[in-house]
Amino acid sequence: MVDVDTANMCSHLQKKLFEEDGMYHQLWLAMQNDPEITAVVRSRQLHVYRNGKKILVLAGKAAPKVIREDRLCAQIIF
Repeated sequence: MVDVDTANMCSHLQKKLFEEDGMYHQLWLAMQNDPEITAVVRSRQLHVYRNGKKILVLAGKAAPKVIREDRLCAQIIF
């Protein structure tokens, strides 16, 4: 289960992640069920890691940035 500090997260990103009709909500649910995934909020963005290696950066208004190809990244609709 991934726990993140939402205090420093962009409000647009919070809506996309946590609201049921949000663009990244299914991704958030998948992250919750994957024990290899960790996430950290930096510069109001969510940095997602698998086994300590960064795979993805999610921002509120900007497009998601795929760092490494991963099955989690395949769930993002561009």
